[in-house]
Amino acid sequence: MEKFKKHWEIQHNWQLLFPFFGLLILGYSAIKISNALLNEYGLAPILSVSIVIFFLLLKLTLFLFKKLETKWVLDYKWEMIRVFMVFAFTGTSSLFVGRPIMVLMGITKENLNPILYWFLFIIIGLVFYQILLVTFGWLFGQFKFFWEFEKKMLRRLGLKRFFD
Repeated sequence: MEKFKKHWEIQHNWQLLFPFFGLLILGYSAIKISNALLNEYGLAPILSVSIVIFFLLLKLTLFLFKKLETKWVLDYKWEMIRVFMVFAFTGTSSLFVGRPIMVLMGITKENLNPILYWFLFIIIGLVFYQILLVTFGWLFGQFKFFWEFEKKMLRRLGLKRFFD
């Protein structure tokens, strides 16, 4: 355990919550993916494939951590897990917020050209993504990181004049 804490630069036991929840989220994602692929085959194949997908997702996540460790300015390695969790919650939440907003506006797949519908869905989702990213970043104690990330993203979208 001490080796794990040293590797992730964990100074306090409460910080162990982030690796725990990170693994929990990876497990949930693996189960959802394997369930979507093997819904008709029963529980045993779903769980077997879930274990394989879990380890693949874990390998991918650790690879991304290694690549982004030098690029992102964070005080401790365990904060990378917190940042990934914010991205996960933000992406999922923007979908849950975007769909009802489109329904309130009267935009559905049935009354609009599919290409136009998906274009509007992406635009509306992107707007809420920006707002939710900073909000979840603040809730997870990473406001400064996500505010800088947000400004960089909006500059790339051509909105540089709002931040100069």
